[in-house]
Amino acid sequence: MERSEAYGFSAVMSGAFLLSCLLFAAVNRGQRGPYMDEAFHVPQAQAYCQGRFLQWDPMITTLPGLYLVSVGIVKPVAWLCGWTGSVVCSTGMLRFINLLFSAGNFYLLYLLLSKIHQKNKAVSGFQRILSTLTLAMFPTLYFFTFLYYTDPGSVFFTLFAYLMCLYGNHKTSVLLGFCGFMFRQTNIVWTVFCAGNTVAEKLNEAWKTELQKKKDEKISFRKGSFSDLMRILRFLIKYLTSPKNLFTLTALTWPYIILVVGFCVFVFINGGIVVGDRSSHEACLHFPQMFYFLSFTVFFSFPHLVTPSKIKKFYLSLRKHPVQYSLITAISLFLIWKFTYVHKYLLADNRHYTFYVWRKVFQRHELVKYVLAPVYIFSCWSFADTLKSKPIFWILMYFVCLLAVTVPQKLLEFRYFILPFLIYRLNIPFPSLYRQLLELAFYIAVNAITLYVFLNKTFQWANSDEIQRFMW
Repeated sequence: MERSEAYGFSAVMSGAFLLSCLLFAAVNRGQRGPYMDEAFHVPQAQAYCQGRFLQWDPMITTLPGLYLVSVGIVKPVAWLCGWTGSVVCSTGMLRFINLLFSAGNFYLLYLLLSKIHQKNKAVSGFQRILSTLTLAMFPTLYFFTFLYYTDPGSVFFTLFAYLMCLYGNHKTSVLLGFCGFMFRQTNIVWTVFCAGNTVAEKLNEAWKTELQKKKDEKISFRKGSFSDLMRILRFLIKYLTSPKNLFTLTALTWPYIILVVGFCVFVFINGGIVVGDRSSHEACLHFPQMFYFLSFTVFFSFPHLVTPSKIKKFYLSLRKHPVQYSLITAISLFLIWKFTYVHKYLLADNRHYTFYVWRKVFQRHELVKYVLAPVYIFSCWSFADTLKSKPIFWILMYFVCLLAVTVPQKLLEFRYFILPFLIYRLNIPFPSLYRQLLELAFYIAVNAITLYVFLNKTFQWANSDEIQRFMW
């Protein structure tokens, strides 16, 4: 990092943290007590603060990573500062932990952008800092900076594990991946992604060698024709059935294998991935979740994914491959028809964006979900098109992990999309400065509206005296 870039990064990060502190104070003044899921998280953390580590609220479905880290930070600070009584492990003090995680995420996003795009010398320090600020302000994540939820800590440890993987520190990556798993069990998928990232590097090296041996019939890595895909499949089978190659890959990824085996043991003993109340977190094959994620990504990355050039390119692709797109459309319609699930929380809780998206869009008519199929197909095409600079085996591994982390979820919950979105966004090429600024402005506007409504547009349910607030 050059000196001018270091000064600029420090200034932007400090400014962003100061702004977050001011918003944090406003949120805590407006909502002093636990709200929504905090009603479970805060008392559980307070029980840990008092040394009652065997006490557990059965309504909590995640492991105690957030509470352990909170106690590990708050208790020493309280001892050093001489704090006693209710201020220690109060709701505000616990929420502040996520503010610290937010600062850590800011730094990790910068380091990841620098590492992933280190070969792109055309990218300036200003662009890296601007992209970091934009991703740190990503609305679905940024909002939970101010509440005591698992998301900021989950993102912190997962991104940190990914960074260590990219630097080849695999044992450290696994340790951090375990911490991420302790915040949210589905983060084990991103540990597999880190292992897959390592395997993909070896596969790409071997694939390049394979192509150089057959220069006269060389094909593109990424054109995606059927013959190309069959050749890749044959190569994978040949490579992965070689004992020498399997030994090499195992030697590279053994720390990840140990963690994944430990996860499987946990699932076997626990009787499932969810701890606590499982009645509302049943796994299913909810394939339209992929369509929702792709639409979500296009919405939040529209400056990069919805441009005149991309729309034109997609139209030309449609004209060139009508049979393939007809088949894709038929498969999409079938998946929507047979595998659409509506969780009871989605229909019952009017405090979330998803409630209004479902009611205002999907419930307008029973055919709406089918009419949206072309939007899903364009979203998928545009999403994949922005990843074409990545090696083919990295793309395959990412999509496998994306399916694993989205499809089993019955509930449409935008928080589940945070990590796959960030990993996608970190890996696409740097857009133009204009598009970066437009994206940042959009994120700031969404954050401002959401926080304003959360703080000022309260309401009450007919059967409750509690103040309700609108949130992600």
